[in-house]
Amino acid sequence: MPQVTFKTIDSTAVSGKRVLVRVDLNVPMKNGKVTDATRIERAAPTLRELAAKGAKVIVLSHFGRPDGKRVPELSLRPLVEPLAQALGKPVAFAEDCVGPLAEEAVRALKAGDVLLLENLRFHKEEEKNVAAFIDQLSLLGDVYVNDAFSAAHRAHASTEGLANRLPAAAGRLMQAELEALDKALGTPRRPVAAIVGGAKVSTKLDLLGNLVGRVDKLIIGGGMANTFLHAQGIRVGKSLCEKDLAATALEILEKAKAAKCRVLLPLDVVVAGEFKAEAANKVVDAKACPDDQMILDVGPKSIALYKQELAECATVVWNGPLGAFELKPFDAGTVAVAQEVARLTSADKLLSVAGGGDTVAALAAAGVEEKFSYVSTAGGAFLEWMEGKTLPGVAALIRAA
Repeated sequence: MPQVTFKTIDSTAVSGKRVLVRVDLNVPMKNGKVTDATRIERAAPTLRELAAKGAKVIVLSHFGRPDGKRVPELSLRPLVEPLAQALGKPVAFAEDCVGPLAEEAVRALKAGDVLLLENLRFHKEEEKNVAAFIDQLSLLGDVYVNDAFSAAHRAHASTEGLANRLPAAAGRLMQAELEALDKALGTPRRPVAAIVGGAKVSTKLDLLGNLVGRVDKLIIGGGMANTFLHAQGIRVGKSLCEKDLAATALEILEKAKAAKCRVLLPLDVVVAGEFKAEAANKVVDAKACPDDQMILDVGPKSIALYKQELAECATVVWNGPLGAFELKPFDAGTVAVAQEVARLTSADKLLSVAGGGDTVAALAAAGVEEKFSYVSTAGGAFLEWMEGKTLPGVAALIRAA
């Protein structure tokens, strides 16, 4: 991954200008109320800074999947109040994101004002990146700022198209994300370790294929590890295991060997007869899972090995839990390793970058989400970056610079 070069809002004149800011306000809602405002809070610093610099701030976002139709329950109107709270200033709302209603709302703005436009995806042209729709959006602004890394893997009008029409820069969240990811996999301090867990190898084939050529150590946990054990002829009982991917797992191990990347699989495991919280369990050697049991976590020897290996590293990238972390006590392996990564990070011995839905939840459950160098909430975009793919929204910013 090359060193990322893009413009930021430091080098962009915004005073008195209409600035279109693409953010991700796709937050969880229940009965018309926001249940988790993380994405709103993460978008706020860029919007606040632009308003303080005298910009007329015009906020663009999608919400849900309305498939190009106006769906009242997917309106962004309920987000006006939470956004205003996060910014500490009033936020105006336009009933559309293009056309007369949007244009009138933009004309009413004074320097330092903030306006939220209606859901971009009420127009099917947004996801299809249609030139005429990009033209309509670009009429509303003088400058474009992309602060939605979590949507950067989509080539949509508001994530990619606008960067080709207007002077473009990265917002603070996009900048932080790209700088963190570049330090983790672009130009990292070595040795680099990757921890990859989760249920299935099938969802992470591209990821594993890319990482073995980029990192020095690869720790594989979760249900995925069972597939690798099975591929090596080790019996895994009733464990979750993709037996049809045994040949693929062996190919990944071969590729790792050729790239001089050490793959670390569990030495011992915690097994139980059923998949439920507090199920009766025991620790056994990884090669000795009884036929009527399933592997639900890594054991103490594995945890000790991972801690020892991580202590020798300068950088770690983490995606996916090491066990069935949502069921106690099968969260023990994930929690112990997460706390060790947090400790090494706090001691300035490790740069730690983590991301992906389950990963964020697991780190939060371990109480260490704030103690990693960077935790990405970007889900799909984070995974595609780790897979070595070009993200259209990022590529457009680099071209614009």
